Amino acid sequence: MDTSQLRIALFSGNYNMVRDGANQALNRLVGYLLRQGAAVRVYSPVVDKPDFPPTGDLVGVASFAIPGRSEYRVATGLSRQNREDLAAFAPNVVHISAPDFACRQAAKWARDRDIPVLASVHTRFETYPRYYKLGFLEPTVENWLRKLYRRCDALVAPSQSMVDVLHEQRMNGDIGIWSRGVDRTIFNPGVRDLEWRQSFGIADDEVAVGFLGRLVMEKGLDVFADTVTELARRGVKHKVLVVGEGPARGWFAERVPDACFAGFQAGADLGRAVASMDMLFNPSITETFGNVTLEAMACRLPVVAARATGSDVLVADGTTGRLIKPGDIPAYADAVQAYVEDAGLRAQHGAAGEARSLDFDWDRINQAVADTYIRLIGQRAAGK
Repeated sequence: MDTSQLRIALFSGNYNMVRDGANQALNRLVGYLLRQGAAVRVYSPVVDKPDFPPTGDLVGVASFAIPGRSEYRVATGLSRQNREDLAAFAPNVVHISAPDFACRQAAKWARDRDIPVLASVHTRFETYPRYYKLGFLEPTVENWLRKLYRRCDALVAPSQSMVDVLHEQRMNGDIGIWSRGVDRTIFNPGVRDLEWRQSFGIADDEVAVGFLGRLVMEKGLDVFADTVTELARRGVKHKVLVVGEGPARGWFAERVPDACFAGFQAGADLGRAVASMDMLFNPSITETFGNVTLEAMACRLPVVAARATGSDVLVADGTTGRLIKPGDIPAYADAVQAYVEDAGLRAQHGAAGEARSLDFDWDRINQAVADTYIRLIGQRAAGK
């Protein structure tokens, strides 16, 4: 069997409503599969004004907006029309990418018909409650995820460290890596723009400490803000450049009042914004890979990140950046301060990071997912 013989039903919780790393990876995967001659049908909640056009055929499923986070929706299940459409498409493999009700029903639909199911894990959902003062729910969420993932034929995750976490949580015995790539036509040091920086009040000789991502609490905004406060207490001169939007922008702006907010950026504008930073500070511990870290590395920036899933695969501590114990504000401040005060160190670690980023080629990465589909179909046919 080759890739052109695949018929993939892909279930997403949020395929193109919000432009985040997971959605962009799924759309890029579908684009690659279609170019190889595979048939793909995507099922996901839809909205009137999504962030970007979907790649491939998209079928809407019923959903409701998450209270307080209306940019995201939760699929409530598969309708009769969804099931009829799915049966008519006749997939030979089902791929689920969220733990919502539609994905759970899709997995059961496939199992009832002896069709293999692959689940991709894009974020550490079980850690989210702690950012909303509901940390006691973490074991419950983990058990809820385990019930789904154990019923899948295999899982894929973006990094070895996330694979290790999933094994430790006993989610499944068959877990592979679906890494992430970087578009070097967008993310490269050549698109650095000092005039663009100047438009935000950042002088050429000032060091811009960058934040890149959605402005939501689970991205570690509290740690970032506390670290900036510690740098100010020490008298470390720097500028904060924030690239991204989200519901926590007001909170973040109050905590980091001197920051420059560039807002949402995409495409070439995003590449310019990242390359115009002098370092990336990414304290998030909810990532399974950390696309923003790879994008910064491709722009020749050193990265200060949490020693957590995703980042610890990309960042070589002391070579391409620094990995810090999550929540250790003084240690974060030490790492950022070292880069602020030593241009040679920034250049050395940034160059090493750019060299590391060259290992991440999208086509090779996405073919690994196609190969996993083919393996699971073969195993099912052989009765394994």
